[in-house]
Amino acid sequence: MKDDFRPSAAQPNPPKDKRTYTKHKEHGEDMSHENERPHTNEPREDRGALDLTFLIEEHQKQIWAYKQKESEWIKTDNILQGSKKIIEELSTKIVGLARRTQELEYDNNTYKKEIEKLLAKTKK
Repeated sequence: MKDDFRPSAAQPNPPKDKRTYTKHKEHGEDMSHENERPHTNEPREDRGALDLTFLIEEHQKQIWAYKQKESEWIKTDNILQGSKKIIEELSTKIVGLARRTQELEYDNNTYKKEIEKLLAKTKK
């Protein structure tokens, strides 16, 4: 077999178009290229919806999404618990300071009365 395809005697000069074969081994190929798939950079998913590996991968993606949400919830809960603790500590301090203020006001009034008594004694 030769690689060059020679035209027959019935058609000595074949027309030049995209379907003209120049080599004998091209005879079985589709020269129009209309059935070729356009190439894209996106990965093509050829597995069906019931394929086990596809289902496993989809469930892993869902599990990862749920783990992300759970970590956000845990983070929010930790912030909430910390804020509650700070509020409790500040409330305790405020109550203590209010009690101390009352004690100081009582002492202040007591000293004021004693000072007035002493001043009244010294004026006499």
